[in-house]
Amino acid sequence: MLQIWPIPVFSDNYVWVLERDGSDRVAVVDPGEARPVLDALDARDLTVTAVLLTHNHQDHTGGLAEVVRRFGPAVYGSAADRIAGVDRPVTGGDTVSLPDLELSFDVVALPGHTLNHVGYIGHDIALVGDTLFAGGCGRVFEGTFEQMHDSLVRLAALPDDTKAYCAHEYTVANLRFARQVEPDNGPLSDRLAAAEATRAEGLPTVPSTIGYERATNPFLRCAEPAVVAAAERHADRSLEPGAEVFGVIRSWKDGWSG
Repeated sequence: MLQIWPIPVFSDNYVWVLERDGSDRVAVVDPGEARPVLDALDARDLTVTAVLLTHNHQDHTGGLAEVVRRFGPAVYGSAADRIAGVDRPVTGGDTVSLPDLELSFDVVALPGHTLNHVGYIGHDIALVGDTLFAGGCGRVFEGTFEQMHDSLVRLAALPDDTKAYCAHEYTVANLRFARQVEPDNGPLSDRLAAAEATRAEGLPTVPSTIGYERATNPFLRCAEPAVVAAAERHADRSLEPGAEVFGVIRSWKDGWSG
């Protein structure tokens, strides 16, 4: 049976570990800091045989060199990013096979947060990096609002029960903003209360599911009348549902202090 569990690093990052019951070989996703990762793996006598990178930001790659020195794993990452240590460059449409874990993932191009961001999808799992967050999405640093919206639409088309593993614990803040957009969304209010209680216990609020995100995440709801209306009120103009609404909501969130 596959287990996926997080190693907290920095103030709010998660490094995901993919582990198969009965095996000491694992894959890790976006090792931004080495020491917590190595300590957690040593505590369980685990060996890294694969690393999956979603993008080139330092908080996702900063620990890679030490992990590679220690274990010598296969390292998958965007071919366009040319990240030092990547020996298995990938692009959207490729397939990554991890025989030690009996897993294979489709590589999906998810530009927006960065131009060359990729995700790994398979086995009802989506490793989404900083593209989709629980209740939110990543900032648009290198791409365009249209690209980011298209990437989120691509993820929103996955089956409802697909588990989305994002790289940050931003859920409570995201949902508080989402409630500004949709104050009358009952499932959203319930989700916020549950997330606040979960964090009060010191537990992760992720992974989420694609179905849950479609019901409560405004960035996946940019064609919903309530979200369109909220964006139009904020922008004080008429907007086209979809990418134009997304751009207003994302800019609104960028300037929102909570």
